[in-house]
Amino acid sequence: MTPIATVDIALWRAGGPSAAAVARDVDEGLQRAGFLLVRGHGVTRELAADVRTAARRFFALPEEVKARYSAIVGERGWIGPGMEANGYAEGTETPPDLKETFAVGAETCTGDPLVDDVWFKPNVWPAEVVELRALLTTYTEAMRRLSDDLLALFSAALALPVNPFDGLADRPTWTCNINHYPPMSSVGEPEPGQFRIGPHTDFGTVTVLDREPGAGGLQVYTDEGGWEDAPYDPDAVTVNIGDLLEYWSGKRWPSGRHRVLPPQADAPEEDLVSLIYFYELNHDAQVTPLEPPIGTVAGLGPVTSADFIKTRLDAITL
Repeated sequence: MTPIATVDIALWRAGGPSAAAVARDVDEGLQRAGFLLVRGHGVTRELAADVRTAARRFFALPEEVKARYSAIVGERGWIGPGMEANGYAEGTETPPDLKETFAVGAETCTGDPLVDDVWFKPNVWPAEVVELRALLTTYTEAMRRLSDDLLALFSAALALPVNPFDGLADRPTWTCNINHYPPMSSVGEPEPGQFRIGPHTDFGTVTVLDREPGAGGLQVYTDEGGWEDAPYDPDAVTVNIGDLLEYWSGKRWPSGRHRVLPPQADAPEEDLVSLIYFYELNHDAQVTPLEPPIGTVAGLGPVTSADFIKTRLDAITL
């Protein structure tokens, strides 16, 4: 039996007795694994499929064309192979992750260049795939609405009298990565300890993942079961909480530790694309952890969202 709970957020939105059951399942599920499968999210499968199709057109371009849009981790554009190693976030020195990424993010500038140059850089859109801009804009708008609802649901799961995230995410920082995991026939035999994405936890509040299942796919770690293949539901998105939400919960909920396996020898042509929405709060949001009995660790001090996340982003950049 998987430790990852499946919940229907539409039942919670509707209110009534079913909403209380959803909230209870969320708390129990996040305590086990920091992961959930969320149904009833309202984002059509057709929209995600259209984004994925446009992204595949971009990734199929010659490398010299994609290089016109090149960026480093935390920036906007094409993050090519060899630029990122997520295992470094845990202090583990690993070979580069076997992937390439197209990244976009929030553009709600503050007017302060010291802030905007880090968190609100202008997006870069490939002229060769003009449809990607409109599709991904629509998709990320839907993801932000869903992420705000998830934060409200998580507050309800702890029976808090008010949602403490109200007012902390009116100008949020967020990033949406489209990750392309090429086949083994393209990238060659993985090095020892090399993954499509190395073991890590995410950094912000919630991550919403629309993924394709595969032999070299997502695995989730729990203290009880170790590494296990993540369950897949085509009608659900995979949601995990990040380090900032773990901290806010007073360590009640563990940040969801996960990895993406390298391409497998028995599926050498497997070629996967994932849509990953990383949600955070306002760059200057002050996050105060919950004390016991809700939290499990007393005395954790308040942190600023941007400072908390930036140190982690720097750690994984090669």
